[in-house]
Amino acid sequence: VSDLQEEGKNAINAPMNPSTVDIHPEDTLLEENEERTMIDPNSKEDPKFKELIKVLIDWINDVLVEERIIVKQLEEDLYDGQVLQKLLEKLADRKLNVAEVTQSEIGQKQKLQTVLEAVHDLLRPHGWTIKWNVDSIHGKNLISILHLLVALAMHFRAPIRLPEHVSVQVVVVRKREGLLQTTHVSEELTTTTEPASHTCAVGDVLILFFFSPKPERDAFDTLFDHAPDKLSVVKKSLITFVNKHLNKLNLEVTELETQFADGVYLVLLMGLLEDYFVPLHNFYLTPESFDQKVHNVSFAFELMQDGGLKKPKARPEGMDVPRGFKLCLKSSEQMYFKCNSIQ
Repeated sequence: VSDLQEEGKNAINAPMNPSTVDIHPEDTLLEENEERTMIDPNSKEDPKFKELIKVLIDWINDVLVEERIIVKQLEEDLYDGQVLQKLLEKLADRKLNVAEVTQSEIGQKQKLQTVLEAVHDLLRPHGWTIKWNVDSIHGKNLISILHLLVALAMHFRAPIRLPEHVSVQVVVVRKREGLLQTTHVSEELTTTTEPASHTCAVGDVLILFFFSPKPERDAFDTLFDHAPDKLSVVKKSLITFVNKHLNKLNLEVTELETQFADGVYLVLLMGLLEDYFVPLHNFYLTPESFDQKVHNVSFAFELMQDGGLKKPKARPEGMDVPRGFKLCLKSSEQMYFKCNSIQ
C-alpha cells in the first residue's frame, strides 16, 4: 500500500519536478520565473522536419550563390544578421543601411533590428503573425529562425516545395522557486504551402511560358544563354507543381516545352486546379493538326478567364516556346507577387 501511495504522490508531483529531457548547461542558467524553449530531441529526427531544414538551407544557398555565401547550419550561420541581411536584400531587391561586418553583440543585434524591421514592413501588411524577435534570433532559437525563413519563402514565392504540416514538440523550461520545470507544447511550422489561387499563379506563369510576345534582350537573356543550369530550379519547380496535380490522372510531365505545346495538359490542369471535369468533346485529347492545337489553347484561355484571370494578351496561334520560356522566368516572381496580393 505504501508503494502505491508513493507512486500516486509521485504522479501528482511529477509536473513540478525537473524534466529528464537533456538540457544544455546554458539553458539551466535562468533567472527566477525566466523561461527558455528548445526542440524536443525526438522531433529533430522527424523526416519532415529534417526535410524542411534542408529545403530552406538549399534555397538560401541558391539565392546567395553570387555572394559566395554557403549556409550549413541555420542557428550558427544566421544568428548575427549577416546572412539574413544579404538574403533580404537579394529577395526584396533593396539595400539596407547597416554595417557590413559587426563582431560585437551590440552591433549584431543592431543589424538584426534593422533587418527584422524591414522584414516586418513587408510581412505585416499581408497579415503575417510575427513569431520571432531580435533576442530569439540572436539567441540561436531554431524555432524562431524557421518561422522567419518559412514566412520569407512563402511571401517571396520561393521556387521550392516546403514540406506541409510540419510540427515539432517544443520543451519549455521555466525556473520556479529555484527548480527547473518543463512542459511540452506542439509548434506548427508549416501548414499547406499551396498558393491560395492555383489558377492565378500557374495559369499566368504557363501563359508566359508558351505564348508571350518577344521581350527585349537584357541581362536575364545573357544568363539564359550562358548559365542555363541556374535556371533549372525554376523549371523543376513548375514541373513538380504540375505533376502533383496531373498525377491524379496518371499523367506526368517531364518536358514543359513539348508536352504543354498542344494545349491538352493545360486544359486538364485548369480542370484539376478548379476542381471540375472538362468534357472531352470540348477539346482535342489527341490533336493532329495545328488548328486543333490552337483550339485547345484557346479553350484553355477561356477556362483561365472563368477561373478569374484576365483575358490573355497572347494569341493562341502565336506559340513560341524559347521566347516564352525566357519571359516566364523573368516574370514569374512578378506574377507570384501579383497573385499573392489576391489572397
